[in-house]
This record gives sequence, structure tokens and C-alpha cells, in this order.
Amino acid sequence: MRAALWLLALFGIAAAVALFAGNNQGTITVFWPPTRVDLSLNLVLLVLVVLFVLLHLALRALAALFSLPRQARQWRLLQKERALHTALLDAMVQLLAGRFTRARKAAQAALAQERMLAALDARLPQAQQVRILAHLLAAEGAQSLQDRAARDAHLQQALNDGEERGAPPLPPETREGVQLRAARWALEDRDPAGALARLAELPQGAQRRTLALRLRLKAARQERHTLEALETARLLAKHRAFPQAGAQSIVRGLASDLIASAHDTEQLRRAWSALEPAERETPEVAIQAAQRMVALHGDLAVARTWLLPVWEQAAAQPSSVGDALRVRLVRALEAGLDTVDGDWLARIEAAQRANPRDPNLQYLAGMACMKRQLWGKAQQLLTQAGLGLQDAGLHRRAWSALARLAEERDDLAQAAEAWKRAAQAD
Repeated sequence: MRAALWLLALFGIAAAVALFAGNNQGTITVFWPPTRVDLSLNLVLLVLVVLFVLLHLALRALAALFSLPRQARQWRLLQKERALHTALLDAMVQLLAGRFTRARKAAQAALAQERMLAALDARLPQAQQVRILAHLLAAEGAQSLQDRAARDAHLQQALNDGEERGAPPLPPETREGVQLRAARWALEDRDPAGALARLAELPQGAQRRTLALRLRLKAARQERHTLEALETARLLAKHRAFPQAGAQSIVRGLASDLIASAHDTEQLRRAWSALEPAERETPEVAIQAAQRMVALHGDLAVARTWLLPVWEQAAAQPSSVGDALRVRLVRALEAGLDTVDGDWLARIEAAQRANPRDPNLQYLAGMACMKRQLWGKAQQLLTQAGLGLQDAGLHRRAWSALARLAEERDDLAQAAEAWKRAAQAD
């Protein structure tokens, strides 16, 4: 279509020129004393057009001739810029391939090309980002090669780039990326304090990013700052940085570590207060807190208060609490049977009646009856428990209690049999 239009336009121009030139009888007389030259107007117009075209072509040729040095310089700069980007990409590829020495050399080559371009006064619009990325790649290679001096040198040059070269300050995202990378390197070197210091230099908004929180969690766990690690894990769980089951497992483990780190009852109370309500109702955490209170010879009434939600859950839904946790729950409650109140005795009795075939509840109810000197009922429940308990410790304690009851009745034969069964528990 375009060619047809051009063809029609050419025919139109040719027709117009033919009409104008065919009937043009004008002449131009040029007086050059003593000569007179008569020229056709058409010829003069044609000569003028030809002269204009020749002059235009001559000027274009001269401009092209004089621009050759500039074009040659631009071509050389373009080649150097391409070499710079090629070296930068090669550094990335070599680093991903695990060739850290080659990656480091390629990054240093990219820096050399950038310095050469700067010396030729041909600064790239993204020169600062290119330099920082090259320094980071070189530092990453040095980190993998355990060359910490070179890594720190490249890291410092990346952070001080704007100040050293008089360039604009580093963009916030660039500086934050460098600091996050430095924090990760500190973690790899088992320097959690250095990692936390790097993370503390970040702005408040950057500190709450998922990557920064992950690094803080690892650093806090390495530094054994359990409370800080727990708070960080909660934030990560809110950001959905982990699967729900994984987040619950991490938070539960850190809460247990916080409880285990308490060395006296006051520390244990503070650790318990630092937990969220959902964490306090977690069976593993509540049972461990109660056992820790028992080990520290603290207030067993407080320990039973901590265990109450777990006990109610186990009584209402026995399958929701595993066998190992049920054993730990029974042991934690057994430790405070001497001071147990009537409400707890009623709860134990009601749970045992609701699940009469549960050997763990039989054992706990039997020991409670024994503490209250209800010998007959204690013997009945402990005998049933001794035949069904799977835990070796509870099995041994049940038969030991039966042996003592038999000795109280002067039934030496039955006592010997009970002591024998206790000794055979494994």
C-alpha cells in the first residue's frame, strides 16, 4: 500500500513538473560585460537544484569526516562498557557455579573496566550500582574462599562508595542490601554479635523485613538470646515466613528453651510472663514449665495452675495429647501430690472415672489415694496401672508403691513379688 502511494505521488510530481516546465517560456539574461548570456528559466532552476544537492552532500561528507574521531571514541567506550557488563555477568555465573576464584577475578575485572571508563570521563548513569554490585560479588567470592581481609575491604569500599568518589549518597535500598549481606557473612563466620550489630544499623522499616527477621532469628539463637529469638519468631510467624506447622514448632521450641534457661523461680516466673497465652496453653511448654518449677523447688500450686489448661484439654480430648506428654503430665502432677487441694483431687478422680482404662490416670489416682492414706483403693488402682503402664519409670514406681503398701500390711511375700516386678521394669 505504501509503495502504491509513493508511486502515485511520483506520478503527480512528474505531471506537475511537466506542466510547469513545458509551457514556461521565461528566460534569464546574465550580463557579463561585454558578454550577454541568455539562459532558460528551467535550466537555471535545474542547475540550482543540482547545486543545492551537491552542497548538501558535501556538507554531510565533511560532517561525517570530522565526526570520525568522536565516533571512534564512542565505539571504544561502548566496547569497554560491554566488557564491563560481560565481566559482571561472568562473575555472577561463576559464583553460582561455585567457582569462587574466577568469580572474584571477574568482579575485579569489572571494577577495573569501570575505573578505566571513569578515567576517560565516560561515567555510566548506573556506575554507582555497578561498582557496588561488583564489590559485593568480589566480597562474596572472598567470603567463600575464607579471605576475610579482602571481603571486609570490598565491603567497606561498597559502603563508602559515595563518600570516596564524591558521588551522590547511596540509595537506601542499596545500603540496606549491603548491610544485610554483611550480616549473613557474620552468621556464616559464627559471629552472631556482629550480625546483630549490622542488623541494628538498619532503619526500623528494614529491620522488620522477612530477610532481616530471618537473620535476626539465627543470630539470636546462636547468641542464646532466647527471648529476642522468640519475639523474632513470632513476627516471622505473623509474616507467614514459615509454614504454619513449622512456625508453631519453632515458637514452641524457643519457648521451651526460655523456660529451661531459668535458674531460679523468679526467672521462671518472668519467663512464663513473657509467653503469649497461646504459648502457655501449649502442652509441651506448660509441662516443661511445671517440671522446671518442681526442679527448682518452687511453688507447686503455681505449677498446677500452669498445668490446668493442659489437664482440661487432655481430659476432654485424650487423643490431643500424646502418650509421652501424658506421662510427663502425670509426673509433674505427682510431684505436688503432697500439697494438692481438694479441687485437684476431684479433677483427678473425675478424669480417672471418665477414662477407667487409662493406666496413666490409674497410676496418678492411685498415688493420690496413697498420699491420702486410702490404702485399699490405692492398691487397687496401682495394681491395675502396674499391669498396663508402658513407661518404665512409672511402671517401676507403681510396683515400688505396691511393695511399700504390702510391707505396711506385713505381707512380705506380696512385697517381695512387687519389688521383683519393680526391679524387672525396663
